[in-house]
Amino acid sequence: MSGTPPRVVVTGGIGSGKSLVCSLLGALGTAVIDADSLGHAVLRPDGEAFAQVTARWPQAVSGGRIDRSALGRIVFSDPGQLAELMEMTHPHIRARLFREVDRYPDRPVTVEISAPSDLVMPDWPVLVVDADPGTVRTRLRERGMSDGDIRRRLDSQRSRQEWLELADLVISNRLDRDALAEEVKRAARELGVLSH
Repeated sequence: MSGTPPRVVVTGGIGSGKSLVCSLLGALGTAVIDADSLGHAVLRPDGEAFAQVTARWPQAVSGGRIDRSALGRIVFSDPGQLAELMEMTHPHIRARLFREVDRYPDRPVTVEISAPSDLVMPDWPVLVVDADPGTVRTRLRERGMSDGDIRRRLDSQRSRQEWLELADLVISNRLDRDALAEEVKRAARELGVLSH
């Protein structure tokens, strides 16, 4: 055994409650890294993928910046273009992610990520946050998304069954917050994040 503290991937569909589960894990002492925020960083004007993405999708540029909503509307309705975007951004996001993880050599790390892929190590356990489709749609409407945007985003990602098949552990986010906190604590113990 190397002695490296656990590195855990928290993922699930949009609106499933990944951020809440990560905040609960953070309260238990893990360092939390949001891979999506690293993805945003590589698309900023000083980001590593900015020039390539703006050259490919100039219609998503507004005021010298990438309008991520406009870019999302384009790529989430076309799997080929989504794959192109991932090819341009993922190497840079992965490099940033591993620099962040390396900052915590003696502490468990939770990585919140929209879709596990080449960004994370294959031996890191995957904790999938699951929520029923009706709850997800309600949450996304509360975020201001239109029904059309919700449909495009849900259609562009894995099905609920595919998410569950990815999981080493599943947390059901249909519980109240206190019950969810207990569920997260149990998962953390099982994953070795909590020793007691």
